[in-house]
Amino acid sequence: MKNISLITRRELQAYLRTMSGYIIIAVMLFIDGLLFNAFAVPGTAKKSSEVLADFFTLTSGITMVGAVFLSMRLIAEERQTGTLALLYSSPIHDLEIVLGKFLAALLFLCLFFLSTSYMPILVAVYGKVSVGHIFAGYFGLLLVGATGLAIGTFGSALTKSQVVAAVLSGVMVLALTTCWLLAKVTERPLTDVINGLAWWGHFDSFRTGLVHVKHVAYFCLVTFLALFAATRVLEARRWR
Repeated sequence: MKNISLITRRELQAYLRTMSGYIIIAVMLFIDGLLFNAFAVPGTAKKSSEVLADFFTLTSGITMVGAVFLSMRLIAEERQTGTLALLYSSPIHDLEIVLGKFLAALLFLCLFFLSTSYMPILVAVYGKVSVGHIFAGYFGLLLVGATGLAIGTFGSALTKSQVVAAVLSGVMVLALTTCWLLAKVTERPLTDVINGLAWWGHFDSFRTGLVHVKHVAYFCLVTFLALFAATRVLEARRWR
């Protein structure tokens, strides 16, 4: 745990010292606010719960895309600058490297979630919303962000180019996003299997204020598999 906390603190400081992370968060916040004003709060009357659900829908997509860009540098930059060899020479396990970097990115992503809190507050001021609905929505966003960052970490471990890492991670995220389209042209039981792979179907309950164990388990499983794959990639490269 000590090594993980040290890497997390080191990586979080790197996020806070550079402008790239702030720029990504600012762009995410700008797009989220723009879409919220354009689609979640239209001219026609809407229930507060529906506006809040639309907010979480828009924010989930932005979170998944933003997580890919935030995580593309995690390991690729270390390999590109040659500092990964220093980590290999230190008494630190590959799993500790992956977890430390992942947790730092997740903590930094929480700044984005905190910055978006004014939108649910506006909905609460001008309407009636449940605190449980807000909690469930943000809990779902946290799971979506963790999944996107884990996939991005895996993509970052595959290459030393941050651009290539973002492309690889984006392809994986796109595949999990568009599974529901493929499910429409297939038949059961294949339809159920493909639908189960699409992250959006698992987030749908969170946006409406409901938390189901099976949906939490999906995001945790995908996050675990991506981080496990990233660890195995580092282990394989260590002995080259």
